[in-house]
Amino acid sequence: MSETSDPHQHSPRWQNWAGDQLCTPVTVQRPGSIEELSAAIARAGDSGQRVRAVGAGHSFSEIACSEGAQVRLDRLSRVLDVDTSSGLVRAQAGITIGDLSRRLDAHGLAMENLGDIDVQSIAGAISTATHGTGARLRNISAQVVELTLVLADGSTLVCSPERDQEIFGAARVGLGALGVIAEVTLHCVPAFTLRGLDAPAPLAQTLERFEELALGNDHFEFFVFPHADVALTRTNNRTDEPPKPRSRLAAYTNDVLLTNHAFGLLCRAGRRLPGRIPQINRLVTRLAGRSERVDRSAAIFASPRLVRFTEMEYALPREHTPQAVRRVLEAIEQRGFAVPFPIEVRTVAPDDAFLSTAAGRDSGYIAVHMFEGMQWQPYFRAVEAIMDELGGRPHWGKRHFQTADTLRARYPDWERFQAVRARLDPRGRFANEWTDRVLGPVAEGSALGSVVEGSAGG
Repeated sequence: MSETSDPHQHSPRWQNWAGDQLCTPVTVQRPGSIEELSAAIARAGDSGQRVRAVGAGHSFSEIACSEGAQVRLDRLSRVLDVDTSSGLVRAQAGITIGDLSRRLDAHGLAMENLGDIDVQSIAGAISTATHGTGARLRNISAQVVELTLVLADGSTLVCSPERDQEIFGAARVGLGALGVIAEVTLHCVPAFTLRGLDAPAPLAQTLERFEELALGNDHFEFFVFPHADVALTRTNNRTDEPPKPRSRLAAYTNDVLLTNHAFGLLCRAGRRLPGRIPQINRLVTRLAGRSERVDRSAAIFASPRLVRFTEMEYALPREHTPQAVRRVLEAIEQRGFAVPFPIEVRTVAPDDAFLSTAAGRDSGYIAVHMFEGMQWQPYFRAVEAIMDELGGRPHWGKRHFQTADTLRARYPDWERFQAVRARLDPRGRFANEWTDRVLGPVAEGSALGSVVEGSAGG
């Protein structure tokens, strides 16, 4: 087994954040510049290795696993340019969302929408169509105005709608299958403050009012624990009030001691005594009170996640969301699944990236989780069967059992993506077992040189 001589080299053995996806690549590269990234990919190509890039390792699927060359992007973590007048910000691919948000705030800028976890790399979040919640707000990849790919021969390709609309439509949610993202330019907005309200509400009423709540708030989501009849709702709306950050003690008490450590203890109790999970879930629901916060957007959006789990998430036509929640809860009851984690429900506006889970439709998202060390496959398969019937599209960074044959009809632009893939990576260099399953083999395409002529740069 060979490795790079880079002094910053990590062990070739790799695992994701959840600890349940593992691989041992033949070679591992940790480039610190776009030139080093290009050279690493070219070397892998010369040796006939397939290449996968990995950011923060926060995907639950096998998307980043590599049996050949693995490129770790954590050293590509700089903000390269900030234009406060236009809101355009160029950053390297490996910067985490949390770090990027802090640097944006120093310039009076913010990303218009984020999820509730901010440890992902920006490239990983873009590549998998990671999202927050907001019926009028699109996912993170839709905030991209330009990105730079390193292709299989080590050359670079700047992707934008002005240069090539087809490539840009594919590259924004590229699944790492077109090349390795080196840099990304995002359209950011002036920094803003949110008033966040967490409050319990009757589940039946929340489902009946789902459309009203989704459209009546900037950001709306809710959680429901199986065996409970109460939804834990979360609304975040812009406000002109000044931020009122919590004290460090208050933040630690709520976000670490209660939300993580206490919840982790209850999950471990449920894992040991699965028959008690219904009572535990109802207890957790009763203990959840009403709370309000007024703070900068990034501080409100994100919270720490210390309890390990695995996850499946599906995007549905938004109008099907309440029905899907009811059916998942019914399946848990009827089939006796031991589920100590809540179901999470969010919304996202349509976009036009070819393989975005929200492509072309208003979407509701339903996420199901399972605590580490507990059986997840029967539960997730049952949930997936429900989502299949309702037109669901799986989150690319989370667990699912789909194949290219089952996915093709769910994406109107599937063949357009595959055509771009054949143009940019005709030899299937940026592939692994996961892409073989969910995308299939690369179709025969034209040679790389004729594809990017006049488009490569930087």
